[in-house]
Amino acid sequence: MKWSEFSIHTSNEAVDAISNILHEAGASGVVIEDSLELEKVREQEFGEIYALDPVDFPTKGVIIKAYLPLNSFLGETVEEIKLAINNLASFDIDLGENKVSTCEVDEQDWSTSWKEYYHPVKISNRFTIVPTWEDYQPVESDELIIELDPGMAFGTGTHPTTVMSLQALEKHVNDAVNVIDVGTGSGVLAIGAALLGAKHVHALDLDEVAVRSAIENVELNHVSSQIDVVQGDLLDTVKEPAEVVVANILAEIILTFVEDAYTIVKPGGIYITSGIIEGRKEDVKQALIEAGFEIDEVMMMEDWVTIVSRKPV
Repeated sequence: MKWSEFSIHTSNEAVDAISNILHEAGASGVVIEDSLELEKVREQEFGEIYALDPVDFPTKGVIIKAYLPLNSFLGETVEEIKLAINNLASFDIDLGENKVSTCEVDEQDWSTSWKEYYHPVKISNRFTIVPTWEDYQPVESDELIIELDPGMAFGTGTHPTTVMSLQALEKHVNDAVNVIDVGTGSGVLAIGAALLGAKHVHALDLDEVAVRSAIENVELNHVSSQIDVVQGDLLDTVKEPAEVVVANILAEIILTFVEDAYTIVKPGGIYITSGIIEGRKEDVKQALIEAGFEIDEVMMMEDWVTIVSRKPV
């Protein structure tokens, strides 16, 4: 199937309004290439964030892209979009360059083109995430390689919440512990725990696509004997408590099962909660404390927070 890529060079001020126009025109989502992204300061302690290539961004303003089905009504739709965008000027919205272009895009190109931006990246003292299509040789003798093909599931291993979760696992997982990975996604945290020597890892996710992706990645990393991946809603498939539990999901979801999590962490065990935006940090910390956990460490990267708590003995 072919699609039409609609691209407009505009201003930061107009992003929300133009995005709304594109959604109403039938676009299921938009791509935003903001020149200000080049000015943001990002932590690179382990090289987990690659330097952005200025070639991929406009020198000023914002480029918004949307994809519309290539059909007989497309020309009319594009003209309606242009008219709606130009009408924004009557509301004193700065349209910037206001340059519009369109081109045809083959759907197959989308499914693979993202791979060119995904390369081996060292995300902690020991872990390096390597996409399956890249050839990589370990640099250090104790380096742990996680091969990953995220497919359709969330979790490339380079998002700040995943990076911090792996760093926390590196501190607390050894061959004497069992691990539960709630919301495993592509399975990267479960694989990391297994490579660190965990006796057994129970990985679960509600999304069947994520479960399939995780199973494939577990097999790819040759740790199937240590990990079982199941489809389940939060902790409903957990039968035995574990020394380490990790949940890299949204703060809103973490808050719904804090007390249940307390029951499945063994006394003296660790509960790693991630996927928390900075604004919800105190809410999650308070809920953990009220459930009985003690806060061991609060990690931050960009606007994301990971909280490592411990169940008292």
